[in-house]
Amino acid sequence: MDEAAADAETSRQHKLLNGPLRQTVLLLAMPVFAEQFLSFCVGFYDTFLAGHLAPDVSTPATAAVGVAAYVGWLASMLFSMVGAGTTALVARARGAGEMEEANRIANRSVAMSLVAGLLFVAIILPTAPLFARVLRLEGLAAEITVRYLRIDAIGMLFTSVGLVGAAALRGCGNMQMPFWIHGTINVLNVLVSTALVYGFGPIPRLGVDGIVLGTVVARTSGGLLMLAVLARGVSGLQLLAHEFHLRGETVRRILRVGIPAAADGAIMWSGHFLFLRIIGSLGEAAFAAHIVGIRVEAITYLPAVAWGAAAATLIGQSLGAHDVDRARSAGREAVLQCGLLGLGITLIFLFGAQQIYGLMHNDPAVRAAGIPAFRLAACFQIPLIVAIVFVSGLRGAGDTRYPMFITAISTFGIRLPLAYLCGVVLDGGLFGAWIGMCADMLVRGTLVAARFLSGKWTTIRV
Repeated sequence: MDEAAADAETSRQHKLLNGPLRQTVLLLAMPVFAEQFLSFCVGFYDTFLAGHLAPDVSTPATAAVGVAAYVGWLASMLFSMVGAGTTALVARARGAGEMEEANRIANRSVAMSLVAGLLFVAIILPTAPLFARVLRLEGLAAEITVRYLRIDAIGMLFTSVGLVGAAALRGCGNMQMPFWIHGTINVLNVLVSTALVYGFGPIPRLGVDGIVLGTVVARTSGGLLMLAVLARGVSGLQLLAHEFHLRGETVRRILRVGIPAAADGAIMWSGHFLFLRIIGSLGEAAFAAHIVGIRVEAITYLPAVAWGAAAATLIGQSLGAHDVDRARSAGREAVLQCGLLGLGITLIFLFGAQQIYGLMHNDPAVRAAGIPAFRLAACFQIPLIVAIVFVSGLRGAGDTRYPMFITAISTFGIRLPLAYLCGVVLDGGLFGAWIGMCADMLVRGTLVAARFLSGKWTTIRV
């Protein structure tokens, strides 16, 4: 790093630890928010493309895109085993001024991400038909889903590198570089998918296969771009041959923080997958309506993940600098700022449900099933935001065990039993099933907020 770059990095670090908190939280969150918005647009656009294919293909294609989104979420849970530990440890080291240690952690993390990506591909390729069977997909829907999952899995190897590399950069307070990398690949995803779905010049018309191939091209490009950036060096992080391995205490420290986070994600994912199976028993229209609703509800995750990332960075670095008061204030400020945005999202969902479903799908049965349920979910977006932001903050402090227990309680003790009771036993359809989902969001938000406000996470050693 040259002298000018080092001075700029020092100035940025000073602002993170000593600058006005409200402004600092906002400046950290905005690049991540923009990145999340572009990612949302890709998922939204993929669902839009699937919903506007030929009438005999659109509904099974929408199901395939939705199942792939859930499996992609499973991948992110596996990768979080590395990513959560990376952010927490890099932030602590950066806050303490130990850049050599921060770089060592980043190198080990990227090496681990490659192993995690290969493991995921090895699991999904043979088990793709199982996902279709468990979700009771048949005929064309099952055929498209299996093919879609297998193609999509290839790009996940590179997604793992991109996510973990971004986690290391954010631990250093660099939110801009992950934005530029992921922003670039998201734009590429939309362009390539559109060209492959509809055909362009010499490119043949591939239909639903074009959606997933565009995703694979973009993910591969993103992983390679992240490796190139880290190989060159940025924010004091650089891939070094002698540090790029899986041995030593550093790896164990990453896993001590990351394994509970991954277990948290695995618990949540398995519960949501069982929840998806309940939805699948309600019929094809309800299943497609659920996929559309979940895709659109991802709007809420845009600010929640962004402000959660800001909270994790500030909390981790503040604890590294032994400034507990700033760490506590950072989490509360992040929830406050994000919650204000959540009010606007709630109103848009509540009063725009009919227009949203009218835009997203051609099938009247899908619209009829989805609109009432979506209006119900609109009323629970604030608890969802609170849970996401505070969990991110807790993970930034290295507190990953308590959120795991909360997830197990709310998912298996509330979401699934209520969804089955209200959706299937009482014949409430998608609306009834989403009662369980909304109750889960409310309880999780309450319990996570209580944990954060208790301050017990400030004494955790990583």
